[in-house]
Amino acid sequence: MNEDIYVEYVDMVFRYLMSLCHDADIAEELTQETFLRAIQKSFQVKDNCKVSSWLCQIAKYVWYQELEKRRKHPYYPLDERIVSKEEALEDKVLYTEEKMALFKKIHQLKEIEKEIVLLRVTGEFTFKEIGELFEKSENWARVTFYRAKQKLISSERKE
Repeated sequence: MNEDIYVEYVDMVFRYLMSLCHDADIAEELTQETFLRAIQKSFQVKDNCKVSSWLCQIAKYVWYQELEKRRKHPYYPLDERIVSKEEALEDKVLYTEEKMALFKKIHQLKEIEKEIVLLRVTGEFTFKEIGELFEKSENWARVTFYRAKQKLISSERKE
């Protein structure tokens, strides 16, 4: 693995990890870990595998290891803010509940739809990049995202 590969794919791997962890500092750290492991395992790249797919698989594995580490050793940061108004607390609770409801609905999608929605919405990946990750076309990524979004909308209407 050489520096050109790093330069070409570092941003994509970072955005992929951001879509998983939603924290820039953690995503940056995991991106570095991903490339370190890629360098260590560069001889294991299959000829028929795209570099972007290979790197994202490593990144996903690194993220799963991070989750396992967090599960075993939870971290509780001190919240330095003091909520002075009852309204601010109510707004935060409502926002959290709405966000949780949306992610529960996303979680009910098929695995591939769920991953595409999260990559698009939280990772800010383009449809072209998503297509490349799944070794499909840009159009396939657009259609799959659209159908998943329609499922989320229709489940909202049923409630």
